Amino acid sequence: MRLELPKKWIHNLKTLDVAFQPIINIHTGKIFAVEALLRNYEKVGFNSIFDLFDAVYKDNLLYSFDLKLRKKAFKKFTTINAHENIKLFYNLDNRLLEMPNFKHGNTGKLLKHYDICKNSICFEISERHEISNSSRMQEVLEHYKSENFCIAIDDFGVGYSGYKLLYESKPDIIKIDRFFLSDIQKDEKKKLMARSITHLAIQLGIKVIAEGIENKEELLTCRDIGCHFVQGYFIQKPTLLASEIAQEYPHVLNILNSEKRVTESSYKIETFLNKTPPFSIDTEIKNIVKHFQKNPQAETVTIVNSNNEPMGILQENKIKEFIYSPYGRSLLTNNAAKRSKLVNLIEPCGTTEINCNISTIIELFSNNSESIGIILTNNSKYYGFLSARAIITIMSEQNIIHAREQNPLTKLPGNSMIEKLISEIIESEKTYILCYFDLDNFKAFNDVYGFRNGDRAIMLFADILRKNLPTEFFKGHIGGDDFFVAVESTKENEEKYTEALSKIVQKFEYDTRELYSKEDKEKNYIISTDREGNKKRFPLLCVSASVLVVRSNANRRNADYINNILSLQKKVAKQESSHISISCLL
Repeated sequence: MRLELPKKWIHNLKTLDVAFQPIINIHTGKIFAVEALLRNYEKVGFNSIFDLFDAVYKDNLLYSFDLKLRKKAFKKFTTINAHENIKLFYNLDNRLLEMPNFKHGNTGKLLKHYDICKNSICFEISERHEISNSSRMQEVLEHYKSENFCIAIDDFGVGYSGYKLLYESKPDIIKIDRFFLSDIQKDEKKKLMARSITHLAIQLGIKVIAEGIENKEELLTCRDIGCHFVQGYFIQKPTLLASEIAQEYPHVLNILNSEKRVTESSYKIETFLNKTPPFSIDTEIKNIVKHFQKNPQAETVTIVNSNNEPMGILQENKIKEFIYSPYGRSLLTNNAAKRSKLVNLIEPCGTTEINCNISTIIELFSNNSESIGIILTNNSKYYGFLSARAIITIMSEQNIIHAREQNPLTKLPGNSMIEKLISEIIESEKTYILCYFDLDNFKAFNDVYGFRNGDRAIMLFADILRKNLPTEFFKGHIGGDDFFVAVESTKENEEKYTEALSKIVQKFEYDTRELYSKEDKEKNYIISTDREGNKKRFPLLCVSASVLVVRSNANRRNADYINNILSLQKKVAKQESSHISISCLL
């Protein structure tokens, strides 16, 4: 390998070091990969890594220097415990192909020297600084992809052609930029954008890493929107010591186990899962044809790499179209027709973990009209395939379950779901805002205007809840004129959420006037009979709100105590001019 460097850069290389930062499975807390990060660049006279690479580039030594860095990173990677089971993410400079000594095959030689499997390497490419030549990044991406390396796009979402790259080159992995994930639990716009990026990637068969995670709330939000992996200071800061890289991160696993999703379904998908063994990418096409011939009921097979990680699916009808062509028939008789031909027939397929929320699986499937199913993994390894037919069956049964638990009039969650939610809130260590709504003067209105108009008032209030409270709010109908609302809260959004509840009270009082006659609206009261049979004046309909903030460290966090406070406080709310009463459980 004749790629010599001047003494100056050889000296610099001796000073430079490689740190590793773990990338872990967001559902299990187990390690998936490490990213190699350059350190000690200040000691060789540079303010940043970018300045260092710019200097090497100007000296026309970028490729030679990068190969020496790869050697350094690969060698240190082999000192990580059980490195054979994880990936190494290595960052590439997009200007490599411009170097006059750029040559195919040098990476392969290094891998062979250090006995590292090609599937263990993921080349990471960023478009953050790609301005002058937008095609350069794609050239690098396509070069390493053509050599069957795993490719990741870093800083996705902040560059200039990210979605174009997804369409034209389809990387194996994307890293969502930290910008979209910082305080994502507080920002609905960021959450919506990150969810959209994640679900689009999954539908294209691309894995998603949430990058730069710094706290528990960001971690859990990224898990809930469907990200596969996570990286950041909250997991572990970059370390120069390979011995500090763990196989599992207990502090993350403890959080994942203790913070169960409030919307988590207990529905078991194992019954519907097809666990037919997958085929390796190196399988000859004729063997897959034989499989379909022996199993006429089979419609798809999953293709995996040597690490048993899903690469996509092969559909039986696509294979038929292929083999019935003259080109396809000739390949069947060619014993060399293995990976290079099979890889061109693979179709992308959405992939997620077996313990992913069932609602996320349904959403991923529903958002893609061409989806034929979802591949499920267990710690990133192939676990089974959930067909479109199975998902539709699950959706139907889920709908039946929800119908049973809904209030028949408003279609809002009923008592069983409300009780389940309160139980999960009690077990959680998060802060929640709970609100009990009670329609005031409802009996008098019902007696004067009739049950049908009484139902209209109840449905009006349910509609106001749906349209005026953000999606993160749980909205339930206890029964009659009683409703329940809950939302996970933080110090930053507590005031905003309580204000939203106050506006519900105001809106109902304003909108409900339309249910009265012109005469009653002008009088601002109706005449009806009270519970003792006496005729009296009753004010027009309004609603009282009993609001309780349950802090994360609250001592008396039990259902009876919470219900008693909400009930007693409701009486206070009815006496308030604002019709709302707020307290806090410390």
